[in-house]
Amino acid sequence: MTKLSVNINKIATIRNARGGNTPNVIEAAKAIENFGAEGITVHPRPDERHITRQDAYDLKEIVKTEYNIEGYPNDEFIAMVLEIKPEQVTLVPDAPDAITSNAGWDCINKKEFLAPIIQQFKDAGIRVSIFLDPEVSQVDAALECGADRIELYTEGYAANYPSDREAAIAPYIATAERAIDLGLGINAGHDLSLENLEYFTKEIPAILEVSIGHALISDALYYGLNNVVQMYKAKLA
Repeated sequence: MTKLSVNINKIATIRNARGGNTPNVIEAAKAIENFGAEGITVHPRPDERHITRQDAYDLKEIVKTEYNIEGYPNDEFIAMVLEIKPEQVTLVPDAPDAITSNAGWDCINKKEFLAPIIQQFKDAGIRVSIFLDPEVSQVDAALECGADRIELYTEGYAANYPSDREAAIAPYIATAERAIDLGLGINAGHDLSLENLEYFTKEIPAILEVSIGHALISDALYYGLNNVVQMYKAKLA
């Protein structure tokens, strides 16, 4: 069964909007795990507009499932991840001022940059996932860079799902099939929701983990955090 990792950035966004420590990111992560999530994901950005570096360190002490840190691998990020040693690091090609992730890596042209960074993390015992667009050629390049997994960037799927779900998922199936052939693990994330999640994971049952934040936390405003975690897990059953 595909595991659910909950991205808690939006909880930190609400906290930072007011200052102080409400809602409490650490307590929220504990609750999300207790409600049944199999992982906690954070994406600390240089401006700390949601998850802070201190949050990233503090969460390591309390996350009992799988801890996944996403981010662009600049020197500061690399040093932080090597100190924390989460179970997984997910590398994304975001510029520092990006509002949210908006593209996968060009592993073909970024191999010389990515390969030594990935090796550093692997040497430290950290599993490495690469954020990737649904392009078969990029899967081969991700393997050449040394990645353990790819994370399929699913915004395109989510945007086109309402009009033609079969066409929307077709490139993702092809990309996943190539990853399976090469022995790469497959994660997925970005704009997955209660509406489109079940179809995606049924069509690509090899998905090991989905990372969901914005939609899940937004749904929690209506249904409650406990209920929403269960609702998303039911879509993965």
